[in-house]
Amino acid sequence: MPCYAIDGVVPVIHPSAHVHPTAVLIGDVVVGPGCYVGPCACLRGDFGRIVLHAGANVQDTCVIHGFPNQDTVVEENGHIGHGAVLHSCVVRRDALVGMNAVVMDEAEVGEQAIVAASAFVPAGTRVPPRTLMAGVPAKVIRPLREEEIAWKLEGTRTYQALTRRCQASLVEVQPLSEEEANRPRLPAAEVQSLIATKRAESKPA
Repeated sequence: MPCYAIDGVVPVIHPSAHVHPTAVLIGDVVVGPGCYVGPCACLRGDFGRIVLHAGANVQDTCVIHGFPNQDTVVEENGHIGHGAVLHSCVVRRDALVGMNAVVMDEAEVGEQAIVAASAFVPAGTRVPPRTLMAGVPAKVIRPLREEEIAWKLEGTRTYQALTRRCQASLVEVQPLSEEEANRPRLPAAEVQSLIATKRAESKPA
């Protein structure tokens, strides 16, 4: 994978983590146990330190960067959705930052909070624990329900399982020229989208 030292500071990747070969890590980056870093993610520790705690995931095309002498941290079980940008901020334990959201300097996403897809969290904002924030700029929408917090944790555990699957079976191959007969499907996880979960709950018994 593209992994670069700068000023003699070398990225750290725990042996139980999975960092996709197309992700780029530069300088003062620490990827903890069981973490997942997806394709084309960029973790640029050339100014401030970047730390992913145990079980965190940073998905495809995310960008993480920060100012000098400031740490950008994703705590345990933090969940950073596709295309999100984190800059000199902290995402607390079990929180989720949705797809294409931006979390700016010195902002803090509280424990078990959810920042909605495409939200913009301004510099210095404190996202309260166990709340949903959405919009541009992001505002508190409401407290999260217990089933939403459980859904988030289930999704994070699915990414932790993906880390193990990648370590066990991800290999670079040449594509097939046509679909084979009886093409196998991937093993199905139990997790489903939140809208599908709500739809199933609303069906009459």
